[in-house]
Amino acid sequence: MGEAQRRSPFRRTFAARIGVLLVIFLAVPAVLYLQFRAADDDRNSLLLENVRNQGRLVGEAIRPLLERFGPDTAKALNERVAAFGQTADVSLKVLFRPVAGNGKGFFFLSAWPAVPAGYLEEEQALLLGTGILDKLSDTCAGNLPLALRFKPPAGGEELLASLSPIDAPSGCWVVITAYRNVAFLQSSLGRPYWRSPEVQAAAAIYLVMALVVVWLFADAWRSVQRFEELARRIGGRRVDKVSFRQLNRMPELDGVAEEFDRMVTALGDSARVIRQTAEENAHALKAPVAVISQSVEPIKRALNDDPHAQRAVTLIEQSVERLDALVSAARRLDQITAEAIEPGRETIDLSDLLTSLIDGYAESWAESGPALRRTIEPGLSVVATPDMLETVFENLIDNAHSFSPTGGWIGIAASHRDGMAEVFIEDDGPGVEATNLERIFERYVTDRPPGQKGGPHFGIGLWIVRRNIESLNGTVHAENRRSGGLRVIVRLPLAGR
Repeated sequence: MGEAQRRSPFRRTFAARIGVLLVIFLAVPAVLYLQFRAADDDRNSLLLENVRNQGRLVGEAIRPLLERFGPDTAKALNERVAAFGQTADVSLKVLFRPVAGNGKGFFFLSAWPAVPAGYLEEEQALLLGTGILDKLSDTCAGNLPLALRFKPPAGGEELLASLSPIDAPSGCWVVITAYRNVAFLQSSLGRPYWRSPEVQAAAAIYLVMALVVVWLFADAWRSVQRFEELARRIGGRRVDKVSFRQLNRMPELDGVAEEFDRMVTALGDSARVIRQTAEENAHALKAPVAVISQSVEPIKRALNDDPHAQRAVTLIEQSVERLDALVSAARRLDQITAEAIEPGRETIDLSDLLTSLIDGYAESWAESGPALRRTIEPGLSVVATPDMLETVFENLIDNAHSFSPTGGWIGIAASHRDGMAEVFIEDDGPGVEATNLERIFERYVTDRPPGQKGGPHFGIGLWIVRRNIESLNGTVHAENRRSGGLRVIVRLPLAGR
């Protein structure tokens, strides 16, 4: 599994947590809003009921004056309305629709606070325009609680809270109770609950809190991604002397960055020691192997007539050859280990590298090797080291060659797909048992028939291939071709992806 695939579950988990947090922040205010609105509706119902009773009491108190209304009682009506208005701290309006009017139109007869006659006519027109008087039936029945916000001509705002009709022989009287005090105007009466000042203030505070919390989570997510990108840059060695401490932009990670720098330095030192040790060990071991190999030749000539001695010399030669191959393999393993620790990667033109390799093999196999078939798409670039890529494709081509029959062929194709460079290397050999398709990439595992061409095989070539490819965030796998032979598919991220 590639590094990008290993990272994605963490990213999804972090993103899911932020998503859950957002859902909670959306759900909590919705639930609370419904609960508080229900409580506010109950409170408003009680308040309106109280106001309606108050309007009914005012209406009943002035009913005697309304039933015998005339020029001599008009002043007494105004005084009674003013007395009730001052006592209850409300605004009262008294309108009249005479029987002779055939149910058409109301007249403004009294009001508290007192206003000029011209103002009454203007306010009367506004009241009629609200349509509240249309709520009365033709029989002038009912006692209706209102919750209507009204802007009188003088400015400001009133809350029309109660409409109390009084049916008298002379016509239909209406007492409208209204409030101007702050307690009523700041309530949710006459408007959606969400427009109440306390609800809007609470929503603003909650929104700020939610944004801060989400911002903190999002910033932490971005910081983790920056941390990951810095680690990738250091691991890729795309620039010289990379310092995690210098590249880090999150103060809380300074201590981690310093420790990471120490670890990178220690790993670099270890890689250099491994390389140096590999060279020294190979040199120290190859020298006696070469001496043994050279010393066997005169012994072999001197023992020409003794078949048993000749057999022993042959075994010595085979063992020396195998020992020399083991020393070379051990050296390659150490070099691969050092390369994985301190890669020193750069952008490489994979198309050119493959073309050069194929040209070299074609020249050396011109007379007796398998035919080479190539389809290389130009311009494929990957981030790697030349040594790592050459080791990968040399091992794969050599492996295909060792399985190719006489007169066979090796196919090499390279193209891009879904942001990846995809390389196919296939042969027309015997293929591999289906159960061993994954095992051939394991260390010291080989699946070769006896007497196959090529030198000693220790089962590390394909293991090195997989190790190198996965260290480059790529993948490699093998499959049998339907027409026979083996196909190995290498996928590497294109540079810049």
